[in-house]
Amino acid sequence: MKDKGLHVKNRFNKGYDFEELIQKNPLLRAFVSKNKYQNLSIDFSNPKAVKELNKALLFTFDKISTWDFPDENLCPPIPGRLDYIHHLADLLKSEENIKILDIGTGATCIYPLLGVAEYNWIFVATDIDLDALDSAQDIIDDNDLGANIKLRQQFNEQQILKGILEEDDSFSATMCNPPFYKSAEEAQGANRRKTRNLGNNTVRNFSGNNNELWYVGGEKAFLHNYLYESSLFSKKSKWFTSLVSKKENVESLEKSSKKLGVSEFKVIPMQQGNKVTRIVCWSFQ
Repeated sequence: MKDKGLHVKNRFNKGYDFEELIQKNPLLRAFVSKNKYQNLSIDFSNPKAVKELNKALLFTFDKISTWDFPDENLCPPIPGRLDYIHHLADLLKSEENIKILDIGTGATCIYPLLGVAEYNWIFVATDIDLDALDSAQDIIDDNDLGANIKLRQQFNEQQILKGILEEDDSFSATMCNPPFYKSAEEAQGANRRKTRNLGNNTVRNFSGNNNELWYVGGEKAFLHNYLYESSLFSKKSKWFTSLVSKKENVESLEKSSKKLGVSEFKVIPMQQGNKVTRIVCWSFQ
């Protein structure tokens, strides 16, 4: 099944060859069977199946041979995450020696892995959670990517760029997949709704700890804090970017960006299957 809306350069935009993916990750075989259309597929409501599928997708890259992280952490959908990388590459097409700051890299370290595997970029990746950083460092070490990816811990949950950026830092772009919910309760409610919609009352197909899923004030508060802090470090990065799930947050962000002296503001639409989202990009240069 072809995935509509993926970037033209995305290697998964023509769908999945499950036989080939099983070769990349033999553990996937246990979860693959014929669906009602007689096509090979998996049960997407089963978190273990989803995790092994995404591992197999990641292992199609020559530079990545192992990817282990705790089950309580979100398993990122590789095709959608790869799209962000490709759109960034389009944005930075005239740049050389690209260096990216990944804000909130998480236990999976997924954006740096994909950016290095696809484009050989250099990354600094941050997180507030020490366990997540330990997991990310193990992944980096196991794939021998230490020359391309460095980790930094954010010690203040109120800050995004403050406390992370150093005097001699200079980035081509920053990237971020911000927390979506305002509280743990809101995240749990959404989790229950999603489980019901999948017709499965016992198995969740997504997990995630506090720092991955929620931030006081939700996505809007996070984005406005990020925008404000970017104005304090306007020369540290050519572009500041973020995924934005809620369309209404784009308008308020653009309005605030003008007050803070942003010279260019772009919205890049993204779609994976029926899920529509967008990358918001701004620059002070």
